[in-house]
Amino acid sequence: MTPSFTQTAAFLWSVADLLRGDFKQSQYGRIILPFTLLRRLECVLEKDKPAVLKKFAEVSRMNLPEEAYEKMLLRSTEAKFFNTSPMDLSKLGESGIFRK
Repeated sequence: MTPSFTQTAAFLWSVADLLRGDFKQSQYGRIILPFTLLRRLECVLEKDKPAVLKKFAEVSRMNLPEEAYEKMLLRSTEAKFFNTSPMDLSKLGESGIFRK
């Protein structure tokens, strides 16, 4: 079941209250807003990310101009942008997640 708006808002404020203790009030907006934006972008791209990463593995072996490279990757997603990083917020703090 999808959480209601009220439940989601309550959860976000509870997380914000936890973070508020670790940051000065003036720093709070500089931390929360970027992570909120990153999470939103991650949610938008989540459905197509496996397909984009698969296509990226294929395309990265080819010697293509940047424009062709982007067009091929955009075909594997419904969004008008993509992310080829294997990193996401759920893996934050793990080791060994970066490409070699």
